[in-house]
Amino acid sequence: MTLLATLDHADADLTACLARVMAAVLKPGDVIALQGAVGAGKTHFARAFIRARQGAAAEDVPSPTFTLVQTYDDPMGTEIWHADLYRLSHPDELVELGLDEAMRDSIVLIEWPDHGGPLSDPLILGLEPIAGFPDLRRIALSGSDARWGGMARLPAIARLIHRAQWAEARLIVLAGDASSRRYFRLQDGDRSAVLMDAAPGTTDSYVAMTQWLRHRDLHAPEIIAADQVEGLLLIEDLGDDLVARVLAAEPALAPRIYGRMTDLLIELHGHAPPDWVLRLDGPELARQVGLFAEYYPAAAGAPGKGADVAAVIEALHAELAEDMPAVLGLRDFHAENLVWRGDAPLGLLDFQDAVAVHPAYDLVSGLQDARRDVDPAIEAAEIARYIAATGVDGDRFRAAYALLGAQRSLRIMGIFTRLAQRDGKRRYLAFMPRVWDAIQRNLTHPALAPLAAALEGVPAPSARVTDRIAQA
Repeated sequence: MTLLATLDHADADLTACLARVMAAVLKPGDVIALQGAVGAGKTHFARAFIRARQGAAAEDVPSPTFTLVQTYDDPMGTEIWHADLYRLSHPDELVELGLDEAMRDSIVLIEWPDHGGPLSDPLILGLEPIAGFPDLRRIALSGSDARWGGMARLPAIARLIHRAQWAEARLIVLAGDASSRRYFRLQDGDRSAVLMDAAPGTTDSYVAMTQWLRHRDLHAPEIIAADQVEGLLLIEDLGDDLVARVLAAEPALAPRIYGRMTDLLIELHGHAPPDWVLRLDGPELARQVGLFAEYYPAAAGAPGKGADVAAVIEALHAELAEDMPAVLGLRDFHAENLVWRGDAPLGLLDFQDAVAVHPAYDLVSGLQDARRDVDPAIEAAEIARYIAATGVDGDRFRAAYALLGAQRSLRIMGIFTRLAQRDGKRRYLAFMPRVWDAIQRNLTHPALAPLAAALEGVPAPSARVTDRIAQA
């Protein structure tokens, strides 16, 4: 048993806030042992937890002191058991109550767990009053690292939410991305916010870029509260209308949406990039595309092929792109990271890895999207739109566009292979044929003939190849 985390000087509101945070992440089969003296706040915690799980359907949660067990259903179809074993006369009565079966497929909260005998790998939540402060308590989370290690983050999350005056909010887990970050939506009446849970000490670049963008009237989410040591940010909720979802629901909006995306880049590129972002020049592009040669050819059954890709890309960048001043590139500029807000400016997400790079980089990121097809006529129109608005040399810009498109897609092939083989995230393999098609289109540009030669013998991601990667 390991002490995972503590929450000191917790009043009733902070205790309930921790319960709401835990309610967002616990799942069927989880058992919480609530320990503490009479009046320590065990039932208060359980009540807040259950009501958070139930959301708008929340019901009264009486103490189970006399009934021993109360059960509840949440909208997700999970049954929640709230037990008080203080009056239990013998551990065998657990079977009669049905708790032993409930622990397999329900969320179970148990007060006075020691009266029921040993439990199998529970999360222990101890509440201890603080001497001289009757309204405050110290909360300790303990359990096995293997099963409960992820719970160590939750007290820090509760502290930030409480400090930001969002303690009454209900948390809902939002879909994650390919990174290790996770996100929660906080709902409190008519207001909402988003909590970003990143690795400790990794939010500095996000905060700095947020401030840079907002200072230039580009709509990155406002930061409401932060604990940068813990890697936690409470930010403005831009809503659920990701451009990807809007395009799927209303395909006819595509010309307008992609036009707005190009206009946003034109505006962004009117500002010199900050000097503290990574410069994505030829050598760095070559280094990053090394992921392709490292992972994809061998996984596809052609070890050693594509070994010269990085060197060729560095040489082509020097020939085709280095004469143009770098602009700020958001790097992951595509429909999954933009929020459609009608006539209001597009909302920006996932920009903490921004770079100083050739102007074509983000344009090709948005128009050669790994996750969705973009009409070739729209792609051509937006390239022309950017060239006309900025006055760049059209021929050189198109050559650099093809080069950067190929580099990005090759790197993505390497990333998707690594995600499948190293991290078990195989869903990205389904995007590989589209990414490969983008590579082939870019290679038709005459200036990229050396890169086409460097890729000879590298197999396309056929079903046989992606199955091979998935099974490796």
